Formats: sequence, structure tokens, C-alpha cells
Amino acid sequence: MDIVKYIDYTLLKATATFSDIEKLCQEAKHYGFFSVCVNSGYVPFAKELLKDTDIKVCTVVGFPLGAMSTPAKLYETSQALKEGADEIDMVMNIGYFKSGQQGKVLEEIRQLKQEVGERVLKVILETCYLTDEEKRIACQLSIEAGADFVKTSTGFGSGGATLSDVRLMKEVVGESAKVKASGGIRDRETALQYIALGVSRIGASAILV
Repeated sequence: MDIVKYIDYTLLKATATFSDIEKLCQEAKHYGFFSVCVNSGYVPFAKELLKDTDIKVCTVVGFPLGAMSTPAKLYETSQALKEGADEIDMVMNIGYFKSGQQGKVLEEIRQLKQEVGERVLKVILETCYLTDEEKRIACQLSIEAGADFVKTSTGFGSGGATLSDVRLMKEVVGESAKVKASGGIRDRETALQYIALGVSRIGASAILV
């Protein structure tokens, strides 16, 4: 199987330099990955580097904690879209969620989706911090709010994607949203396992082909 069109090729380290981002984009062009995923400060640079390709530019919002205010997330989203981002991966406010403030979580996702419009919004659940029941509820909230994807992890939490979490997420969302597996996926064989479970996208900082 050709897995390149599943890959969001990712570099989100605090130490990433312009030359690192340039290398990321060059490798994405060489292999034909679906997108590159960079921090929002690098969106214009990545967009320029990829302007003559079909490769999307994805960025993260409220990353990696999800604890920023909704207006801050909305501004970051708006600015990223103006600068050329094609897809937004937002981190759910985990603290609100665990406080029982599900209405606030729902409304935040809904507002970001309204801002994103026809472009793609993925909601990062950070599954390592959630019980199975909480994962189900978070998936349901994301669907209700209009998100396009639910995503396992930032890669900066205490754990990344697992096959059991992806099975659970896929079971909940069905055809109502897509699933992105991200965090700790470092080889082709693992990526293929996730694709077999029905994920539509793989977040990876390593070249898996």
C-alpha cells in the first residue's frame, strides 16, 4: 500500500528552525506526503515553499495544552487561515472537559469550526489523559460541534496513539467524522495497522515510506 497520502508530516518541536522547516517541506515534496504540520509561526514560510505543489499546510492551535482561552484560539486560527493554513489541529480544553464543562468544550469547538469554514478542523483529544468513557464523550462532542476529524494526541503528552484508542474512536464517530492517529508512530508497519483500522490520516515526524 502507498501510505504517503495518509501522512501529515510533522515538525512541532520548540527548537525547530527555518532550515528545519525547509528540510521538512523538501522531504514532503520528495515523497508526496498529504501535508506538512508546523507551528503557526511557520505557516507563511511553509506555504511559500509548497506553493507549486498539492501539499497542504496544517497548523496547530492551542498547542500543546489546550488550556488557552477560546478568543485566543480563535485569533490564532484566524491568523493561520489568513496566512495560508489549509487545516487546523486544535487541542481540546482538557481541563474544562474534566471539570464537567462539556458545554464550554462543545461551544469552543463549534466556534473554531465556524472560523475554519470549509477548511478542515481536527480536534486533538489527548487520549492519554482520558478514560475510555471520556474518549467516547469527547468524540461525540466533536461530532456535534461539526469537527471534521478527531485526533488521538499532540505527541507532547504522557502517551501517544494506541490501536485500542483508535478502534474506540472509529467506533464512536463512524462516518460522521474521520480519525487521525498521531503520537509515537515511527515505522511503516505501525502506520499500516492504523490504516487497516480505518484512520484517514497519520501524524508522523519520521519518514514512514
